[in-house]
Amino acid sequence: MLFYKEERCALFIDGANLYAAARGLGFDIDYRRLLEVFAQRGRLIRAFYYTALVEDQEYSPIRPLVDWLDYNGYSMVTKPTKEYTDAFGRRKIKGNMDIELAIDVLEMAEKVDHIIIFSGDGDFRRLVEACQRKGVRVSVVSTMRSSPPMVADELRRAADNFIELAELANLIARAGGQNAAAGPQPHGQSMNSRNDQPSREPSPILDDMDEDGDEAADSNSQVA
Repeated sequence: MLFYKEERCALFIDGANLYAAARGLGFDIDYRRLLEVFAQRGRLIRAFYYTALVEDQEYSPIRPLVDWLDYNGYSMVTKPTKEYTDAFGRRKIKGNMDIELAIDVLEMAEKVDHIIIFSGDGDFRRLVEACQRKGVRVSVVSTMRSSPPMVADELRRAADNFIELAELANLIARAGGQNAAAGPQPHGQSMNSRNDQPSREPSPILDDMDEDGDEAADSNSQVA
């Protein structure tokens, strides 16, 4: 990874996209370690995490993770999902956070030297180019090694630096693999300790949906 110790950095994590990429590579992310890894490589100004939440559920499986991240150094950006019925009568859920992420990136581009986007979505190519015109370096974290690959070729080419998620696994994977984490926290319990990171990642059923209701992996897999 190409970083400079004195550069101001900000992380922008598309939660659903990063979860799908890590799942495709067969490991769980330790978000505490992820923050530490990038804090060691520059002056980390802010780490944003984006996810949609289902508000009408009695208990959301992603809520423990959202609460833990909020207490442990991440700036959380959430919004409720939207439900609709498609032309075939199928129930669909929208949970796309692209606009929120793009607006925050453009605002922070005035205050940092290096932006790191955790997503493989090709729609962010123009966002990367807009930041570069402001003199900001942009790195993209995703993977080409999953099946299908999670990063769009146009995004990978536009970035100043492409960071292969598989090569970060030994630094940010939860110890022991997917089944080694402690059990989920009791429903409704807030997590305000750095030792209480939940084992449950974002739900792949709800959070992998793009704006058209299709799975994110399908829209991010066009790689040359």
